[in-house]
Amino acid sequence: MRDEWARIMGRWAPGLAALLAYRRVDLGPDLRAGLAVAAVAIPVGIAYSELAGFRPEVGLYSCVFPLLAYAVFGSSRQLVLGPDAATCAVIASAVAPLAAGDASAYAALSAQLALLTGLICILARFLRLGVMADFLSKPILVGFLNGIAITIILGQLGKITAIEAHGAHPVRAVLDLALRLGEAHPPTLLVALGAFGLMLAGGRWLPAFPAAVLAMGGCALAVFLLGLDLKGVKTLGIVPAGLPGISAVHLDPDALLGLLPAAGGLALVSFTSMMLTSRSFASKNGYEVDPDKDFAALGAANVVSALTHGFAVSGADSRTAMADAAGGRTHATALFAALAVALVLVFLTAPLRYVPTAALGAVLVMAGLSLVDLSTLRLIWRADRTEAAISILATLGVMGLGATQGILVAVVLALLRFVRLTARPRVEVLGRVAGMPGFHALSRHQSATAPEGLVIFRFNGPLVFFNAGHFRHALLDATRGTPPPSAVILDLLPVTEVDVTGLFALKELAVLLDRRGTRLVGAGRQTEWRNWMTQRGFNPDAFQIYPTLRHAVKGLAEPVSPPAEGPDGADTKAS
Repeated sequence: MRDEWARIMGRWAPGLAALLAYRRVDLGPDLRAGLAVAAVAIPVGIAYSELAGFRPEVGLYSCVFPLLAYAVFGSSRQLVLGPDAATCAVIASAVAPLAAGDASAYAALSAQLALLTGLICILARFLRLGVMADFLSKPILVGFLNGIAITIILGQLGKITAIEAHGAHPVRAVLDLALRLGEAHPPTLLVALGAFGLMLAGGRWLPAFPAAVLAMGGCALAVFLLGLDLKGVKTLGIVPAGLPGISAVHLDPDALLGLLPAAGGLALVSFTSMMLTSRSFASKNGYEVDPDKDFAALGAANVVSALTHGFAVSGADSRTAMADAAGGRTHATALFAALAVALVLVFLTAPLRYVPTAALGAVLVMAGLSLVDLSTLRLIWRADRTEAAISILATLGVMGLGATQGILVAVVLALLRFVRLTARPRVEVLGRVAGMPGFHALSRHQSATAPEGLVIFRFNGPLVFFNAGHFRHALLDATRGTPPPSAVILDLLPVTEVDVTGLFALKELAVLLDRRGTRLVGAGRQTEWRNWMTQRGFNPDAFQIYPTLRHAVKGLAEPVSPPAEGPDGADTKAS
């Protein structure tokens, strides 16, 4: 019975299973790491709450209960969930137009968005869509996050200058702000510059101390001692103490059409970004994570956040890095971090009233700068100019259309990239190379020679409806010559799938080649191809398939009787 419970927990709540087997030797490292994570999570949670359009306590709520949910259901030992720059930018972009300036509507809609995102993630787990972790390619994800980072940076310039920009679009707002720099509020600007200075100095002289804590704490102390709030410097104001209650989320049917696309985009981007972080730290520490289980864990965290007055969350790379650097070993690190944030909410909210919004803007600018990944973009540019162009398009999509529509741009780019790769797979003509076993591409080996009278043709991809035409043209190009080859051997090992369109293309090519005096045969995947043909109603005996290329070359060097006609008398050379 105990083994059965362990199996069930391992399948549905891997984090809980790990916590129930907790070792006392991990307590000290996990506790220290949890406190270090909380030290980063508190200022970042407040700053990202401001970015998403919420009061600071809402960001702290989102740093408590989602962590607990992931600690129970997640498979990563190091991953920390919480407010994330991309997630918060999407929330603001999706909810603000629907709320139309109504604060209560904004909170209700964001709760609905978090709930819908969570439910989509949980549904994706049951549909085993963990493979979506690889849907957005590295160039597209880098481009998307670069666009988010630039948008965040531009959006904070008004806070650090105290100029209320006109225009919702970030680029227009920045242009407007540039024309009105003379209206900047000097004390606010000095506070922002002080925050930047403290973060830069802290990074250099106190690298182990969270720079955001130093900046917000130092600026809050300056506001308190110098009375800067009385001189026009905006602050957070009173932050309510205590933990939130649990409240039901009422889905508004009228808002669903506007929220569902954003929820789907949030689920995709949050999960893809989270899995990049999760896998990198799992690889570093020598264990595996389960994408399907983590899809459900992310969903559970978002549902819990919605029920506890929080907003949608994702994997937090900076806090995860802190957990790992501080020596966190298990899921308990997130529990201790959540407990520390909860204690701050209950007992230490009073000093937060002096934190200036200009300091939060400075923290967000630094966070945005840390998200900008030009080094990876340069590597992509050197590796593949087309992929680099796709990455830049993703960036421009976010900057030009906003975070929500930017997700759609990223998805469309991913689909176009997939179609480009699969609709035009690489084709090769093979031959022998002296001193090397097997068969090799003639294009890569100058000394390679094709077997006399034969063409060995390799199609590196599935043979399906959207690339059957490409397959036909490429094979016919390979067989042009005088005299025509006596036979064409298809290397079937790279052809991982074939549909009805592909089989018809094969049959038509066999007829066409036969008229030129050329046989069409296959090599490899004998049983699999016979099964495919049988399942689709084609005669499996009509298309001769040798077990290997070597067998095919050897067999075709000897005289062979032509294949028999099919039962209906039709030409069945290839079906």
